[in-house]
Amino acid sequence: MLPVELDAQQQGTTLTLRLRASADLFWFRGHFPTLPILPGVAQLDWVMHYGLTRLAPGKAFASIDNIKFQQPIPPDAELELQLHWQEEKSLLSFSYSLPGHDSVDVASSGKIRLC
Repeated sequence: MLPVELDAQQQGTTLTLRLRASADLFWFRGHFPTLPILPGVAQLDWVMHYGLTRLAPGKAFASIDNIKFQQPIPPDAELELQLHWQEEKSLLSFSYSLPGHDSVDVASSGKIRLC
């Protein structure tokens, strides 16, 4: 249920991942039959997986402070996921972007409070 990880770079409390959302992922089935897109719940699931395993082990979900879905993510899209852990605030910030030829479009972003 996770995307294909193409690259990962970590500098301190910031993790940048390059991912591919393969068309055969469970998440695309039925969401939506004629125009599949990656559901927001999948995006949050991946944020929690990478955030808790690589930046904030031992922490757990508390609440979503802020979230914006700005661009749909189609099957087989290549994504950049940037995570930033602020331990003093117990806040995991994230941003998904869709790298294009001439620009980078933000697909979604938000902040999750951990405990």
